[in-house]
Amino acid sequence: MGTFEFKLPDIGEGVVEGEIVEWMVAVGDSVKEDDPILSVMTDKATVEIPAPCEGTVTSMVGEAGDIIPVGSVCIVFEVEGDGNAGQESAPEPSPAKEAPPAKKVEAPPAPTLPPVEATPAAAPVARAAGTKALASPAVRQRARSANIDLQIVSGSGPAGRISHADLDRHIAGGASGATRARPVGGSAKVERNGTEDIKVIGLRRKIADGMMSSYSTIPHFSYFEEVDVTALEELRQHLNATRPEGAPKLTYLPFIMQALVKALEQRPECNALYDDEANVVTRHEAINLGIATQTDRGLYVPVVKHVEAMDIWDSATEMVRVTQATRDGKAGVDDLTGSTFTITSLGRMGGLGATPIINKPEVGILGVHNAKDRAVVRNGHVVVRRMMNLSSSWDHRVVDGHDGATLVQLVKTYLENPATIFM
Repeated sequence: MGTFEFKLPDIGEGVVEGEIVEWMVAVGDSVKEDDPILSVMTDKATVEIPAPCEGTVTSMVGEAGDIIPVGSVCIVFEVEGDGNAGQESAPEPSPAKEAPPAKKVEAPPAPTLPPVEATPAAAPVARAAGTKALASPAVRQRARSANIDLQIVSGSGPAGRISHADLDRHIAGGASGATRARPVGGSAKVERNGTEDIKVIGLRRKIADGMMSSYSTIPHFSYFEEVDVTALEELRQHLNATRPEGAPKLTYLPFIMQALVKALEQRPECNALYDDEANVVTRHEAINLGIATQTDRGLYVPVVKHVEAMDIWDSATEMVRVTQATRDGKAGVDDLTGSTFTITSLGRMGGLGATPIINKPEVGILGVHNAKDRAVVRNGHVVVRRMMNLSSSWDHRVVDGHDGATLVQLVKTYLENPATIFM
């Protein structure tokens, strides 16, 4: 038997370190070559690292949230044969599979990480009171969905780490957490005193860093407007009823995208990126619209590129493609970079207004709220119209209040007179 020391591979594009998102194996696990062992997030992408060989995990370096440098040993296997311990370098690993990236932020310096000592697999053991439950994010998510307190689940992994199999045994056994009933007037309600510490790591940390960088360095100003989309709704219904075979059903967003194309052509200062270190504003002829998309992994901004060269059906088709690929975790780096302006939509959640945070280094963002019938005054009479609210935020360093307001008013005019979108 030999020892195989696997080093974090060079993921490419100048990446020198990565953040551990999730270990997919534990000490004592047997793996086959190309089995997924580790998910790592870099400034550019989240990648899934496959096993370089067949063997048994004897030790691992770091835990979720830790930063490890490229080229450092991250996991050690016991393998048949001599292994590679003491060699200059390990064999070239299999290519990593790319998943959606988070917004680019500077990664913190890499700490020196102690190896996780090998421990033999153990039978499930009840956890002592006050001892934190160890489990992967996937196990924690499954437990939350099943309303199970991991503190009362016995773990069979190293240091009592809880696996999916442990959770299955717990559920099959019908176990439940001990609570103290406090009947009041016959009520069956119980006291709850549990807490859960959730480490801010991976995409959640990058979102936090990106939002903090944007909000602390960009002097935002916001502008709100309401839009009468009654005529647009009629057109949308007609186009959906007569749409070409294979064409996607139109929501409001493709119309807003096309309205933005015409508006941004007239207000090019709003379709720009600001390099605040070089003090240079770069205006773009290409209109690449980021579409803020909520996924079960967090918020991503896939990009529909060159909307100026698309018609309404092309816009809808490409928007569906990039947003669905993002939700499925299949969007590539190209799908998630290169935006010049961003649209964020609360969809059916609606709301009267919001103050969206600019997707740095862009200089503006448009928030779209749901459309609904409201009583409004037209020509001295109260009538029912379909209304939609728009919220926008702008970088006041380079976009004056007049410019941002004018952009929104142009969008409003096109949406209220939808035929002009296509002229």
